[in-house]
Amino acid sequence: MHAVLKAEDAPEAFGDLELCGIVGRYIELTGRPGVMIFDGSGPRDKSGFDDVGNLDVVFAGLGADADTAIEDKIRASTAPKRLTVVSSDRRLRKAALTRKCTSIKSEAFWEDVCRQLSRKRLAQEPAAKRQGLSESETNQWLDAFGL
Repeated sequence: MHAVLKAEDAPEAFGDLELCGIVGRYIELTGRPGVMIFDGSGPRDKSGFDDVGNLDVVFAGLGADADTAIEDKIRASTAPKRLTVVSSDRRLRKAALTRKCTSIKSEAFWEDVCRQLSRKRLAQEPAAKRQGLSESETNQWLDAFGL
């Protein structure tokens, strides 16, 4: 979050949910799952975090911090070389290095997210989608369903 807010093109109103939405879109482009861990217990209503693609959102909980939760995940991983840890925190980068995880500083990751999402081209929709069905096609479907 700090790396995003320090960026030149930082959005004015930006919170945890917005960050997860953006990173979730990026994660979908990569085709790999991701986990974002926040300090604290988060908002009471966490339903907004349910639909962020392949991104699992975790709140460390009361009295716990995200850095410790990330270290625990790094230690518990059975395939640490497949992990990419995004953090500028020296302690986390050292933990990643110890287990031979890939480590990316937050600022570099955010730049890549912005670059990849700005490249994304929407697939062109067929014109028929906007025009709808012709009258004869509609009649065929009505007949097929016995209406």
